[in-house]
Amino acid sequence: MIDAYEDPGTPDSRGGWRYLWWLVMRQPGRSAAGAVLGSLWMVLLAATPFLMARAVDQGLEKGDMGALALWTGLLLAVGTFNAWLSIVRHRTMTRVRMDANFRTVKVVVGHAVRLGAALPRQVGAGEVVTIGVGDVQQIASALTVIGPGVGAIVAYLVVAVLLLSVSAQLTLVVLLGVPVLAALVGPLMRRLQSTESEYRERQGVLTARIGDLAGGLRVLNGLGGKGLFADAFRRDSARLREQGYRVGAVTSWMQALGLGLPTLYLAVVTWMAARMAAQGTISVGELVSVYGYVAVLVRPVAYFLGWGYQLARGAVAARRVVRLLRLEPEPDGGVREAPAEPAVLHDPESGVRVRPGQLTALAGARPADAAAVVDRLGRYAPSAATWGEVRLDEVPLPQVRARILVADNEADLFSGPLRELVAGRAEPASVDEAEIKRAVRAAMAEDIVQGLPDELDSAIDAQGRNLSGGQRQRVRLVRALLADPEVLLAVEPTSALDAHTEAAVADRLRDARRGRTTVVTTTSPLVLDRADTVHYLVDGKVAASGSHQRLLEEEPGYRALVARDTDAPAADEVDTDAEEVVG
Repeated sequence: MIDAYEDPGTPDSRGGWRYLWWLVMRQPGRSAAGAVLGSLWMVLLAATPFLMARAVDQGLEKGDMGALALWTGLLLAVGTFNAWLSIVRHRTMTRVRMDANFRTVKVVVGHAVRLGAALPRQVGAGEVVTIGVGDVQQIASALTVIGPGVGAIVAYLVVAVLLLSVSAQLTLVVLLGVPVLAALVGPLMRRLQSTESEYRERQGVLTARIGDLAGGLRVLNGLGGKGLFADAFRRDSARLREQGYRVGAVTSWMQALGLGLPTLYLAVVTWMAARMAAQGTISVGELVSVYGYVAVLVRPVAYFLGWGYQLARGAVAARRVVRLLRLEPEPDGGVREAPAEPAVLHDPESGVRVRPGQLTALAGARPADAAAVVDRLGRYAPSAATWGEVRLDEVPLPQVRARILVADNEADLFSGPLRELVAGRAEPASVDEAEIKRAVRAAMAEDIVQGLPDELDSAIDAQGRNLSGGQRQRVRLVRALLADPEVLLAVEPTSALDAHTEAAVADRLRDARRGRTTVVTTTSPLVLDRADTVHYLVDGKVAASGSHQRLLEEEPGYRALVARDTDAPAADEVDTDAEEVVG
């Protein structure tokens, strides 16, 4: 089975069926073993009626107790061996499915990492969640066909050969029966793929809506839009439920036909054999064997139809994975070297100019305008921004990411020990304890560390759910400071803090980043007062630049903006000293 640190390989993203075949070929030995074991298991099931027929014809009818004992002993030995074989087969196929599952997870996660910031712009979060929660399981289940599926085909052919020694007419009926059944069920399989695809699409959209609802519930409450959003969500849920009913209707027909048609089909074979026995065309032992063959055939014939259903769903899931794998990261045409020394960052679209080694603040009535400037300066959006004398998009992206860090106030927090969380891309063991303590102090996060049961080794939930809003913000700031980039672009790093904590963070941030280029977006006077330069943005353009005090004196719009921020704090977003770690 695939190792957690093993390279999963390069997936075949030319189509859903090709991706499923790639998963098979990534584990050829195990897949072949599953096919062989499944075939032996099925063939030995078919051998049981053959041995029973010999016991009846050569033992019971002739009164030969020795022959009866011999064939009975062989029957017991074959049954015992086949029971053991079934265990080995099941274990092998479980490993095949788990390998497909984990390999797909690694491929999807690896590609998501390669896409980076381009991922949310090309695909919704709900789509990725649906792939991880449902599609991976469907793909893994579809690979069952390479074990018992191959075995069913082999057993079907073996039974046909065995029946040929009894009756050519019965053999012909058996060989023609399965294609007839496939022709009857085929249209349902195509219908299932269509309805399943539509269901998965709507499920992804609704999953994304759930994430939006969970993340913006406070805002919705404040705007009075919770009821409107709930109504829209209810309508979408109803449409998804109706589509689920349609999928269930097709599925129920496939499962009913998968069980009913093989039973009717094999009942016809049994009836024909009984008439032949009554006419003396075949012996009683041969009738017993035919009945046994028919009983054995029920399973592979039902498997054919059931696996058709599983393969159809697996192909739908694989196509969704392939569609994600076909997404490409933003092209990196950078061929020029970044400035050797700290240099000015300039965004021509807004007029923002960031001087190296200074603390620069961006203040605007619309936070999105300041965030857009940060995206352009951090090369997360197309722009003509320059770094020194070089256009930013002409510098290789790895160099940009190594020296310029964008710290968003809603950046993901992954579950794990706090020490590992703040270490970021670095190995936790390689990060000096003193450096962590300095970053924790600069972000005013000592109370967070001290309030946790195991301090830095305490477990943090995904997205920091066991922390308050202000605590999460300070943990993100610790992570950004610990990375110590040449250029730090921080979006609203103190928006969820109370005034006392915010003032202390502003002072310590300035000290911690002294001599390093730092940009913050904020409208808080406590932070703006510590900045070397403040750019006042109006409609995304620089309207005025200077110190906080000078802008207060000379710019009425800026003065009104800062005064509004001072007079109307968002109480539900403030992190007070009384807040404690939850759980």
